[in-house]
Amino acid sequence: MASVTYDQATRLYPGSDTPAVDQLDLEIEDGEFLVLVGPSGCGKSTSLRMLAGLEDVDGGAIRIGDRDVSDAPPKDRDIAMVFQNYALYPHMSVADNMGFALKIAGVGRDERRRRVEEAATLLDLSPYLDRKPKALSGGQRQRVAMGRAIVRQPQVFLMDEPLSNLDAKLRVQTRTQIASLQRRLGVTTVYVTHDQVEAMTMGDRVAVLKDGVLQQVASPREMYDRPRNVFVAGFIGSPAMNLAEVPITDGGVRLGNTLVPLSRETLSAAAGDRTLTLGFRPEALEVSPTGEGFAARIDLVEELGSDAYVFASLLDEDLAEHLHGGDTEQIVARVDGRRPPTKGEQVRLTIRSGEEHVFSTSTGLRLPH
Repeated sequence: MASVTYDQATRLYPGSDTPAVDQLDLEIEDGEFLVLVGPSGCGKSTSLRMLAGLEDVDGGAIRIGDRDVSDAPPKDRDIAMVFQNYALYPHMSVADNMGFALKIAGVGRDERRRRVEEAATLLDLSPYLDRKPKALSGGQRQRVAMGRAIVRQPQVFLMDEPLSNLDAKLRVQTRTQIASLQRRLGVTTVYVTHDQVEAMTMGDRVAVLKDGVLQQVASPREMYDRPRNVFVAGFIGSPAMNLAEVPITDGGVRLGNTLVPLSRETLSAAAGDRTLTLGFRPEALEVSPTGEGFAARIDLVEELGSDAYVFASLLDEDLAEHLHGGDTEQIVARVDGRRPPTKGEQVRLTIRSGEEHVFSTSTGLRLPH
């Protein structure tokens, strides 16, 4: 096992003026499960492939432990990679697929069999060792691909969207198995996904990238509670955080006809801005029983059993114009799943005190709050 360090690591593809990965600084501790997440084209898979040796490092360095591997070939990096497609040999049995890399490396037959059987026990694959891949389900094939990585006993596991070919129920089940297995093995793992729910539920820490630039790296809880900037705030969380650009007024900001008080420290940090970006998560909103707050009309109710999410159009036109996001006039609120409002109903919503997030409109960075 070993730590992994990206030291100003940069990848610039030929013919491009913009780096796919731009001066990535990231330290991954020995035994840590780190998730790289971001939208398509953000550089997360490129970062992983640079660590694997499948992409060149055009600037900076990458180290595994104390060893600079920036120019080392993939076979000398002591890593094992699990890909999105399982890449199994269809003519080989499960046992032969799992042990093939060991056979190439010259490991003896008895040692190969022992390692394969150990990995199969960990992955609940023991009954399937003599089967061919075509006789397995998608989830079982992915576990075989993981077993092939485990038997090599590498210093680092690399996983590139390994669950994206599975159906929704199997994804949930398999991500639980992967996270549990990693904690049992204690192998440093770098896991790439575009699914921020996967990122939040699996990783010890999460690193968010945008346009090749690292935006924030933190524990899932810290990332959710204290996003560093507007991009992270809008990306992490499902449904996404509501974001609105609102004018500064005496003692706070004005959200429609509602004053949201802010601390003197927050207002001082915003000196020079005429507006701030106010963020509030769906669970921070509540339906006001007293007629306070801003007016909204319920467009859609998603009932999930214990919870319900309402998608509402704001009736305050001035406020609706300043909302960020796709449907600019819509916000999302989480309500009591047993007594949700009905479609078409007009309600007033308030933000629970202390649960708002405040960002500078000019820089997008989080302000002290």
